[in-house]
Amino acid sequence: MSYQNKKSNKQYDSTQNMQSDRPLLIAVIFLVVIGLMAIFSASAPKCVEMGVNPARFLMQQLIGVAAGFIGLKFLSNFHYKKLMTFTLPFAFFVIAMLVLVKVAGVTVNGAQRWINIGPMSLQPSEFAKPAIVLLLAGVFYRNTNIFDNNKVVTAFIPILIMLGLIYIQPNLSMLILLLATSVAIYICAGGSIQLILWSGACFIPLLLMKGLRGYQSSRITTWLHPEADPLGAGYNVIQSLVAFASGGFYGVGYGSSKQKLAWLPESHTDFIYAVIGEEHGFLGCLLIICLFWTVLQRGFIIAVKCQDMYGKLLALGLTFSICFQGFLNMWVASSFVPATGVPMPFISYGGSSVMVSLWMVGILLNISKDNVKRIRKNTNAGSI
Repeated sequence: MSYQNKKSNKQYDSTQNMQSDRPLLIAVIFLVVIGLMAIFSASAPKCVEMGVNPARFLMQQLIGVAAGFIGLKFLSNFHYKKLMTFTLPFAFFVIAMLVLVKVAGVTVNGAQRWINIGPMSLQPSEFAKPAIVLLLAGVFYRNTNIFDNNKVVTAFIPILIMLGLIYIQPNLSMLILLLATSVAIYICAGGSIQLILWSGACFIPLLLMKGLRGYQSSRITTWLHPEADPLGAGYNVIQSLVAFASGGFYGVGYGSSKQKLAWLPESHTDFIYAVIGEEHGFLGCLLIICLFWTVLQRGFIIAVKCQDMYGKLLALGLTFSICFQGFLNMWVASSFVPATGVPMPFISYGGSSVMVSLWMVGILLNISKDNVKRIRKNTNAGSI
């Protein structure tokens, strides 16, 4: 190979090394920008009613977005295999924060889930999402024997502690998300589907009978018949559906939502998708679905192309966690499933949520970048 060819290949390699998965990054940037616009539109009337700056929630969200993109940039250049060293310390850090929530946390709407740090508040359960993915990817990439003593000590006990602390907050929606992500990683690692089915058959009825609080049980009844209590338990669901119906195909226009003014509670958090549906109609909702579908597709492609099992499970777990949470929020707002308190990643108001979601994307970008380096290396080796 001539010197000029080597030089051109080196330049091409360096360019490729700077580029990870562009479609994934572009889709995430679109979601974040749409989220910022939706948060301002949904929260401005509430801020005016409170007598504060109409952009207060937007400015607070921008802090989380800035921290998220800084972490994304760092993690996209930090080799994902080095994360194994920090997995257990990070898990213990998350456990410590969850304990701190129980000791000195802030209670909102009957749930104790937040820690106030100066003007900011953190939701430690959000950090449990990458922590559990890292733990399970680190123990399942060799084999799926769940009765291995080493796995029990290094992964399962910390995970059970995290799940227990999240359950008593209470935060059932996050618990469901973490359990679903764990099952997805286990199955994709080659685990026994029969074991999952038997476990579900044993524990799900027990959870429904003994593990649900009164208001959690009533959500299922409300979901089936929201009209039975239109001014009480069924209020949120009905107002959300009214917002979608008002939006029609094209929407009423940005900033023109009426439901957010007084009728739709949590319009900038749990039900922000309904505000988007009212203001931008079916087309706006379809755009959000397509963007999350792009994230899902690109994440799974990254997992498939990765050569080592640890990277595959890491990419799959992170992608599943982000997208399942996003679609779950859409299903709740559309009344396809009972109401939960799960925010929409990148879009709903919440600094912890957007920050952690962007960090998770940073790890995905690093895995995809490693795939590009490997492909380029093999291509150059074959051309010599």
